[in-house]
Amino acid sequence: MAVLVYIESENNEYKKSAYEALSYGKALADKMKVQVSGLIINSTEIESLKNYGADKIIKIDNKDLQEFSAKKYSHAIAKVIDSENSSIIILSSSANSKYLGAYLSGIIDSSYTSNVVSLPESLTPFIVKRTCFTNKAFSSTELIGDIKLIGVSSNSFGLHETHSDPIIENFQIEAIDSNQKTIKIEKETGSVTIADAEIVVSAGRGMKGPENWTMIESLAEVLGAATACSKPVSDMGWRPHSEHVGQTGKPVSSNLYIAIGISGAIQHLAGINSSKVKVVINNDPEAPFFKAADYGVVGDAFEIVPPLIEKLKTRL
Repeated sequence: MAVLVYIESENNEYKKSAYEALSYGKALADKMKVQVSGLIINSTEIESLKNYGADKIIKIDNKDLQEFSAKKYSHAIAKVIDSENSSIIILSSSANSKYLGAYLSGIIDSSYTSNVVSLPESLTPFIVKRTCFTNKAFSSTELIGDIKLIGVSSNSFGLHETHSDPIIENFQIEAIDSNQKTIKIEKETGSVTIADAEIVVSAGRGMKGPENWTMIESLAEVLGAATACSKPVSDMGWRPHSEHVGQTGKPVSSNLYIAIGISGAIQHLAGINSSKVKVVINNDPEAPFFKAADYGVVGDAFEIVPPLIEKLKTRL
């Protein structure tokens, strides 16, 4: 038996959350005194995975899996689980992996929980700590199924390097048919994605128009951060929907979240609550966001942000 980690990739590159899932899988395997295997789909990059302790890397190359499909990927991963006789499967908490986790859990009849932030408190019974109530609390959750499926929360467990020289195994599967068809894929812009970002610079209607977003992009570039926005901004077409963060958009678990010109509606706060440090810049001292912020600056963003960028350029 081995712990099996699905290592998510895109265009032959692994996201930080994938390395974090493998780090978690390795630590859990050590605690259970078993091996850890990593599963990659249509990826050829192996070298970087050697830094995170995998004993074996299982490769699936299949043209039917060129584009992500929860249904197709679930059936492929289920075949590997059966072949490896794995009872513990680790996923990241990306949007795709959460979709995949729910579908896969039904196929393999497993106990599934997402947003896990640490190693199990107990192996018998198997109890994990996870965030709940839109990241306002933690719960201790017992997984009672014979097969356990764990989604690791982004930026929670961290990256832990352990060099290994894994066995490489090619896993052959037959063609996978599906009645799903991809119509359109909208990808995030920028060099840093929201899912992987340790720092996120987000802005709202206080920016007054899309023509002022260069200021936000400049701040993000200096910090090596991802850019994001509130729901009204994406609804008005100022920014792409892929940048919308919040309860109805993408969840954010960054180490630093900077909100500029965002009032702080409850739906937005619910999606960014798990960020470790929140900084708010707003000219309305009564903005709800200040109650959730670790640091707040009351003032005009157009007067505060440009000198902040210049100051950061001299320090970073």
